[in-house]
Amino acid sequence: MTQIIKVQKGTKDILPTDVSVWQSLEEKALELFTKYGYKEIRTPIFEATELFSRGVGDTTDIVNKEMYTFEKSERSLTLRPENTAGVVRSFIENGMHRLPAPVKLWYKGPMFRYERPQAGRQRQFHQVGVECFGSSEPVADAEVIILATEYLKSIGLNDLIVEINSLGCPECREDYKKRIKEVLKPEFDNLCDDCKARYEKNPLRLLDCKVDSCKEIFEKPEIKAVINSDFICDECREHYEKVKEYLNAVNVKFVENKLLVRGLDYYTRTVFEIKSNNLGAQNAVCGGGRYDNLVKQLGGEDTPAVGWAMGMERLCYLVDFPPEKKSDIFVVSNYPEQAFELTQKLRAAGYVAEFDFANKKFNKQLEKAVKSANYAVFLGEDELKNNNLTVKNLNTSVQKTLSYNDLQNIKNI
Repeated sequence: MTQIIKVQKGTKDILPTDVSVWQSLEEKALELFTKYGYKEIRTPIFEATELFSRGVGDTTDIVNKEMYTFEKSERSLTLRPENTAGVVRSFIENGMHRLPAPVKLWYKGPMFRYERPQAGRQRQFHQVGVECFGSSEPVADAEVIILATEYLKSIGLNDLIVEINSLGCPECREDYKKRIKEVLKPEFDNLCDDCKARYEKNPLRLLDCKVDSCKEIFEKPEIKAVINSDFICDECREHYEKVKEYLNAVNVKFVENKLLVRGLDYYTRTVFEIKSNNLGAQNAVCGGGRYDNLVKQLGGEDTPAVGWAMGMERLCYLVDFPPEKKSDIFVVSNYPEQAFELTQKLRAAGYVAEFDFANKKFNKQLEKAVKSANYAVFLGEDELKNNNLTVKNLNTSVQKTLSYNDLQNIKNI
């Protein structure tokens, strides 16, 4: 017997019974993001590897451990592990900096990271996200956070926690990095291997560690005091305070988390996560922040930007699946040619219509109609002779006879 090829670990088929919730998430995104002035962009699934090593950061786990990279014609290509870098590349390449600011873009689609699969996290996963280019004003930060909360509410999620922090600008956080290294130096040997590597390359990333033993170290009073210290410069502090004022103005509740640094190197100033209490330990459903240096870092003009992304698999775990939609009409008939012709006429009239390809017995067809459609249209010998149709509303059991050409009145029964 030929061996069955199964779906790869960390990937998942989205079956017809499940796809309705995905469509609902995407439709809500299009509707709400359009109201906020965002336009959809679709970038390639693979990009030059250098885009992610330069954009995401060569000290991140994504670049060091998780990327799917391959060689083709002596070029190094990578399946996108996230989409901000790709959107920034497109922004630069297509001259979008010449458009009136702010330039607001949103996306949806698959991403790829080689990591341990768990609830709501796959190796091929999907994200929906927004990117806003051209405004350094704190109101832009506040608006993207508000948009994220509004989107989550629109799909029925209300038990949410918004966490925010400011990483400051590259200049004002250099001293902070030095102080973190100094206070953690006596604990260096007790740090996990990843934190030991981050200690020199990017000490801020130490604060993002999920290992319990490292978390305990960060809770020590002398270390916690440095982590919680107010290190940002006056300009960054004013920006952060304004963001909080805008959020308070529209009653978006938030908590400040000094350990929140996000897992990507490109963030500056505002960073945030939105968490759900229904996902266990890995409870973040949205993450984002400001990345004012990334456009220039990837070869474009100096352009401030802010955005976020959400994992759609995690959202699917949290929202209720809508029932699978039934067809409008199922044609029940033992005259296959005439049933086929009628089904086509019904589709042309705007109905979602089906008939039985196998021409099974009348009762079997009716059973299928009851399970899959709202109306059964009977086309038998009498109907063909009299040029009419017998229509039954399968939800109310009301049954009537209509003229063969009176298709528009079927839904009035």
